[in-house]
Amino acid sequence: MNTTSPHFHLEHNVSLADYVSWKTSGSAKQLFQPSSLENLQAFLKTLANDEPLLWIGLGSNLLIRDGGFNGTVIFTQKHLRHIELKNTTTIYAECGVACPSLARFAAKHHLSDAEFFAGIPGTIGGALAMNAGAFGGETWEKVLRVECIDRQGIIHQRSATEFAISYRTVETSREEWFVGASFEFASGDKTNALEKIKHLLDKRAATQPTGVPTCGSVFRNPPGDYAARLIEACGLKGHQIGGAVVSEKHANFIVNTGTATASDIEQLVDYVAATVLEQQGVQLHREVKVMGER
Repeated sequence: MNTTSPHFHLEHNVSLADYVSWKTSGSAKQLFQPSSLENLQAFLKTLANDEPLLWIGLGSNLLIRDGGFNGTVIFTQKHLRHIELKNTTTIYAECGVACPSLARFAAKHHLSDAEFFAGIPGTIGGALAMNAGAFGGETWEKVLRVECIDRQGIIHQRSATEFAISYRTVETSREEWFVGASFEFASGDKTNALEKIKHLLDKRAATQPTGVPTCGSVFRNPPGDYAARLIEACGLKGHQIGGAVVSEKHANFIVNTGTATASDIEQLVDYVAATVLEQQGVQLHREVKVMGER
């Protein structure tokens, strides 16, 4: 059931399968799609203080269990997508901007060192939340300041020093969510930057499964090693549970072959981690976030 008002667009009891890159999921109690940052502020003020919230951009680092999410999902990817050049080296982007769009925007404005964003299959909001990275670059290396929103719909300007930032982890004691950021890049050459983006994407296509439902990398790389190497060393490429299979192309990817349930995927993730621990003595930690009810 859909309800549209002059103020808010809500979908109730909606399957989230189309909102996550694994293309399988339970349902959300309600899903909100903000038309603007001001619209989001107004909506948050209507929610109870204990309402569970889940923010989804591209849904590429997310597994929502088959029992669904008993709360409100805020979907930003098709909406909060404003991006602008603030000065010769600074770009502001809202949380719904896709990371590859930031890379191309920077290149077209003769900026360099943003090319790695083309390899992050997510939005700016998700990249900020987990310090996403690709090809040796990490999101927070380029952050000048961020905009966060709290449950009351109040916007806060924050600096990087207000967060504990590490590999694929960003921690804060405040209950706030990222809605935008300003990034600083170096001056560069448009043609060179666009060529580098193409090279990186070609490399990604050659080494990772693309065009099939995955979440990106399932596990963080352990210190001094690679999760994919450990998984492959255990002979797990091609291992399948239900409709979920460890990619033959890159062992740190799990593919939905078309019939996988969220339970199939979660069981396979747990099996891979347990096998690596048993055979290699290394505890893998999930990069993917698992949410919702079984």
